[in-house]
Amino acid sequence: MATPLMPHATAAWLVDNTALSFSQIAEFCGLHILEVQAMADDMTGSKYTGRDPVHAGELSMEEIEKGQADEDYVLKMSKGPEQVRRTKGPRYTPVSKRQDKPDGIAWLLRNHPEISDGAICKLIGTTRNTITAIRERSHWNIAEIQPKDPVTLGLTSQRELDAVVNRAAKKAGIDNSAADDARLGTDREALIEQLRAERDDAHRKAEAALAGEEEAAPELTAETLFKKSGE
Repeated sequence: MATPLMPHATAAWLVDNTALSFSQIAEFCGLHILEVQAMADDMTGSKYTGRDPVHAGELSMEEIEKGQADEDYVLKMSKGPEQVRRTKGPRYTPVSKRQDKPDGIAWLLRNHPEISDGAICKLIGTTRNTITAIRERSHWNIAEIQPKDPVTLGLTSQRELDAVVNRAAKKAGIDNSAADDARLGTDREALIEQLRAERDDAHRKAEAALAGEEEAAPELTAETLFKKSGE
């Protein structure tokens, strides 16, 4: 069942402006009844500014009146909240990472020249003019650009990059199987080394714990046994 765009704010408005039951408001807003009751008792840590669902077109006054007349009546939403759809255009990149885009583009141009400018635009979220400027070394900041793996920079994922590279290689008739095998081999070796290091570390910790227990245990001699029996 669809819920209001701002369920908590809508619930706060319904509590203050209608005689609907807590269970009706909770079900309509997709909340727990205890949350609605806490709003009514001013027990919530956050104070919500009420949002009128009638004005928003999500609930009609006729529905509210039906609900107030019958506590078992389930309110029906007039329309669901407008879904935000991503429009076509460059891939969104957080502001903190936008300065890294030229480095990622330079890395792609150097290591995967078979990838088209359009594919780089979608992968990195840039423009063809920027790609051309970096390729022709006419970019305003070309002296500071250092080719870096866009995956390491957080501009894309390894899966997305691999998919783009494989598509471009297939289109250009390039066999990338050797490179993929080499990368997988490197990853496998790194994993083995990591597991080996973890195993050795666990072994060292176990030996240290055992040595500590042996040092803490008192030596069993006739004197210590006699002293223990006397206690």
